Amino acid sequence: MLATERRRLADLRRDERAIEGLPVRLVIALVVGVASLSVMLNMVSGVQGLAVTELDVRPEPEVTTPGEQDLTLTVVGPDGQPVAGATVVVSGGSAHLDGVATARSDADGSATVSVAPSLGPNREQGTLSVSIKPPAGGQYADRRGNTRILVVAE
Repeated sequence: MLATERRRLADLRRDERAIEGLPVRLVIALVVGVASLSVMLNMVSGVQGLAVTELDVRPEPEVTTPGEQDLTLTVVGPDGQPVAGATVVVSGGSAHLDGVATARSDADGSATVSVAPSLGPNREQGTLSVSIKPPAGGQYADRRGNTRILVVAE
């Protein structure tokens, strides 16, 4: 029995086949998987419904003074085209504003809000924050920070 086991061990040591079919199968599976993944990614990137357009706002004026006044805010896409139906929300940042002011953009992308910003004691400047609620439809988003309105003391 000991001699039989020694022969088997010697045969195993001389056997160079090992698991010869496994590496080839792994390579084939990897190539097929990568090809399938690239086709799927191509299909997904070609679907325009999944693309989201980032919105920004262009305030007029960008620099203002404390006190009651009207601000015109134009909602635009990345190429500067106006976006209608977006809700613009102006709130206090480092400048104080009682509550928030909201308006909806018209066909030209413009919205007008009435605000009365004020600065804290010993402050010579501050900012108002502007955020955008995109129109319904899902193709727009407001994920990045928008242009702030600077309020400076007279």
